[in-house]
Amino acid sequence: MYILINNKKLEIKEAITFEERFLGLMGKKNISYGMLFKKCNSIHTFFMKEKIDIIGLDKNNIVIYKYENLDKNRIIKINNKINETSILELPQGYSKFIGMNNKLIIKID
Repeated sequence: MYILINNKKLEIKEAITFEERFLGLMGKKNISYGMLFKKCNSIHTFFMKEKIDIIGLDKNNIVIYKYENLDKNRIIKINNKINETSILELPQGYSKFIGMNNKLIIKID
């Protein structure tokens, strides 16, 4: 799975299992991919090694929230609609090419 950001292909891994959803990008260095958390409206950055960008998506993959360069030890809650919201964690700096209300197209290889 991937998205195109500024004409660059970025791999996206979907966090499906409990462990994947719990760990996310925690403890990772030199992050070169994004993680998608479906039916998720909040994340934390405890134990992160790097800053990340956060994109909140509605059920149609429209950008409803954006946070650039999120530092460690933070909690972000987008809304109260857990079943209608997804969160995309990206390497630092990638969200600058994504605008609010844009529709993200997530493609499968």
